[in-house]
Amino acid sequence: MTEWDERVPGRRWTVRLDPVGRGSAEVRVTCSRPACAELRLPSATAGRAAAAAHLMAHLRAAPAPGAGTYCACRAEGCRAHLPGTGGQARTEPWRCGGPVVLAVVTDRAGRWWQALECCSTCAAATPGARTADPSRPSGPRTAARPTPAAGPGGPRFSDRQVAGGAAVPAPRPEPARRRRPPEERVGRRVIPRDLRPVSLRDELVELGDLFRAYQMREEPDLVMLAGLQERKARAFLTWSDVSCDVTLRLEATRAERAAAVIRRQHQHRTGCVTDGDEPGVVRLLTVPKQWDYARSVLAYVAAHAPLPGPEARLLVLMLTLRTAHSGTGNLVGQDLSGLGLTDPEALVEQLTGCGWLDLPGTVGDLLASRPENPTPITVPSLTPGAAAPLTFGRKTRPKLSGWAQRVVSDKKLRKAKAPAGTRLLALTLATRTDLAGHLGPGGEGIALSTLAEQVALPPGELPPLIDRLTALDWLTETVLTDTHLTARLTERVLPLTCPLLE
Repeated sequence: MTEWDERVPGRRWTVRLDPVGRGSAEVRVTCSRPACAELRLPSATAGRAAAAAHLMAHLRAAPAPGAGTYCACRAEGCRAHLPGTGGQARTEPWRCGGPVVLAVVTDRAGRWWQALECCSTCAAATPGARTADPSRPSGPRTAARPTPAAGPGGPRFSDRQVAGGAAVPAPRPEPARRRRPPEERVGRRVIPRDLRPVSLRDELVELGDLFRAYQMREEPDLVMLAGLQERKARAFLTWSDVSCDVTLRLEATRAERAAAVIRRQHQHRTGCVTDGDEPGVVRLLTVPKQWDYARSVLAYVAAHAPLPGPEARLLVLMLTLRTAHSGTGNLVGQDLSGLGLTDPEALVEQLTGCGWLDLPGTVGDLLASRPENPTPITVPSLTPGAAAPLTFGRKTRPKLSGWAQRVVSDKKLRKAKAPAGTRLLALTLATRTDLAGHLGPGGEGIALSTLAEQVALPPGELPPLIDRLTALDWLTETVLTDTHLTARLTERVLPLTCPLLE
């Protein structure tokens, strides 16, 4: 029997952290030593602390590796036990190197901790392995580097008993994850790193940065966007020539067309439209005559509303548009609940009480009516027998009513639960813009006294409503003085405007 046959394998034990079951936050801590009982903890954090304390207790109680101990990992294909040729040779104990030490290996995810007696060469060849030092009160994931042997009575380690003071090899660091540098893009195209000439690559990188910066702008700039599209078209044509990629030429053509469309759109929105061209903004009311009709209805309601206040003014306006031309129309409860009225039932009762509105039943029946069973209503002052206050025809009435309904039920106004005064102000401003959306004739603004007369509020109560419309993306470039409001309607509400042409 040789000396190697008389040696015993090194000790090894593992502490694991596992979940108890699905749907529970509890975890269990188990140890491979038969005498250790299973522990159950309420959370993973508590389980890791208990596992660390359990393994540290084993390390403190473990005696130093014996002189007749060989590597515990020699039978598992450890790199230190294989010849340098890389072949799968039989593991042999004499391929170990250095003294036997007590090492700790941890899982990077914090699911298991393993202590084993192995040679210093194996410890250095194992990524993340640390030589344990039981004299320090730290967990297994923070096991310290080797320190001098403890004093008398403490655990001793064979790596500190080597004659001649031979040093133990330093542990191999854990491999760092290699991260590929981020790819530079323009649109959906990846810019090759070896693209030549360098000036073309720099132009494409700058274009990508400029397009991304434009997307972060709060307000659009069509002139800037058209210029970017033109630069993109030129750059992609050059890129197509140097790379012989036909798809790049197609993208260049699309960028040229986009630049032309954007410039034309800017001309339409600023009023610089060539005679005979169609308008750039597709408005809900398509002809100037309808815009004049919308302003006439607002003026009529402001002069003939039977009750004061913005809520009554808005309700009278919507009922007038619903019953104009014949004096009768249909109404459902949803038409009233979507106007932001504080008490629609009381307001309708006041209109019926003063004789302005006739109902076949009660106000409660009107509020409870559904689209499949609407309530017929009558406004006596708009019946054909009376003097015709509104001159538009039967086909124009539903267009005007639909336009007003679209404005007062705008998505952002509806989500913010804007009050009736804010919605009535939005309707008024939509009829007092130029072609580009600037308020007033020629974009000069509107007098606050004119707005107060239309909205049935004192001029001092208008600033909060104007601020709310600005916050709800209805107005932009807002400048409010003591007497005038200068602003521009945002791009999203331009289709709802009725421009002033004079």
